[in-house]
Amino acid sequence: QVQLVESGGGLVQPGGSLRLSCAASGRIFRINTMGWYRQAPGKQRELVALIPSSGSTKYADSVKGRFTISRDNGKNTVTLQMNSLKTEDTAIYYCNARGQTSILAYEVDYWGQGTQVTVSS
Repeated sequence: QVQLVESGGGLVQPGGSLRLSCAASGRIFRINTMGWYRQAPGKQRELVALIPSSGSTKYADSVKGRFTISRDNGKNTVTLQMNSLKTEDTAIYYCNARGQTSILAYEVDYWGQGTQVTVSS
């Protein structure tokens, strides 16, 4: 069993900040990549940011310079610091972890339940 639990969502005014956190728990051999995705009403789920164990981060163009992703490999947590928030950032944010349950297993994706981020004045 592997679980991802997000926290930190809420309501914030434009220009404000939020910090999302996600903790992975359960039986897993190795988490290779962690990241955040989001889905707004009427839109497809999109990548926000990724951070593999190597630390080579990837960001969506729409959030570059405003969002920062980080992780603690020892604790299996990933954090998304969101600054200068815009109304366009309003969405449900999902934590994602890609890993293996054993060294012989294929990589699989694990997802959190999602946390709502609303940017509105």
